[in-house]
Amino acid sequence: MVPVFFLSDSTGISAEIMGNALLIQFPELVFDRTLIPFIATVEQAREVVGQLDRAMDDAVAGDAPQPLVFCTAVVDEVRAELLTTRAPVIDLFGMHMARVEDLLGVTGLREARRLHGVGDVRRYNDRMAAVEFAIEHDDGQTFRAIERADVILLAPSRCGKTPTAMYLALQHGLFVANYPLVDEDLENSDLPRPVVDHAAKCFGLTTTVTRLSRVRQERRPNSRYSSEAQCRYELRQAVAMYDRHRLPTVDTSAASVEEIAAVVVQTLKRRSPARRPAGSTPIPGGTP
Repeated sequence: MVPVFFLSDSTGISAEIMGNALLIQFPELVFDRTLIPFIATVEQAREVVGQLDRAMDDAVAGDAPQPLVFCTAVVDEVRAELLTTRAPVIDLFGMHMARVEDLLGVTGLREARRLHGVGDVRRYNDRMAAVEFAIEHDDGQTFRAIERADVILLAPSRCGKTPTAMYLALQHGLFVANYPLVDEDLENSDLPRPVVDHAAKCFGLTTTVTRLSRVRQERRPNSRYSSEAQCRYELRQAVAMYDRHRLPTVDTSAASVEEIAAVVVQTLKRRSPARRPAGSTPIPGGTP
C-alpha cells in the first residue's frame, strides 16, 4: 500500500478532500491514509517531519512504496518546517495562495482554522440549530414546528433520509425533516397527512430494489421487511406518490450523500433563488 499523509494546522478536512479527489483517479492502487491535524507549532511540525522521513527511509530501503504527502498548513513557520521533509510534499496551500494574493492585490491572513473553525459565529450557530432540528425531526419523530423546515425528505425506510438530512443541516445550514413512508402511507398516492400542507418543501428519495433489499437484510435478515417483493412494492408506490405530486426526486442507489445534497440545494435555488443556505456555494448539476 502507498503511504499517504494528510497534514494540516487545522482539522485536515481540506487536505483529505483535495488529496482524495486526486487519489480517487488511481483506482488500481491501494492507499494507506494517515491524517495528522492540528500541527500548531514548529516543534510539532518537526516531529511530523521525523515520521515522514522514517517513511521515506523505508521506501529507500525497499521495504515500502514512496510516501505521498498532502499539506494544507497555512501558518508560514509551520509549513516551512513541514517542507523540510525528504518525503515528496504536495503543498496545496502554498502553491495557490501566492497566485490568489497576486490576483486580488491583497495579502491573506494565513491563519489556521479559518475554514473549519467557528469563524462567522452567527452562521455557525445557524448550522448547529439546523442539526438540532434534523435530529428532532428524524424519521417522523415529531412534527412540532414543521413549518420551519426548508426541506422534508420522503422515502421508504433505508433509502438514505437520515444521513442526507444531517449533511444538509451541518454543511448547508438547512432545516430538514425526514418522514419514513410506511405501508399505511403507501396504500394510495396521497401525501401523508403530516406533510400534506407542505408539499412545496417535499423531496423524494428512491433507490433500486436490489440495493434496498441488501441494506435491509443487514438490519432484519430474512424478513418480509427486507424481501425484494416488499422493497419493490414500497419503491413503486413511493415513486407513484412523487410523480402524482410532481416532487423533485433523486436516486440514492449510486449517489454519495454529498451528491444527493447537491441536487437538493440546487433544486431549492431554482425554486427560490433568494434562498441561500448557510455556508453554501453554487454546485453544478442536479435535476428536478
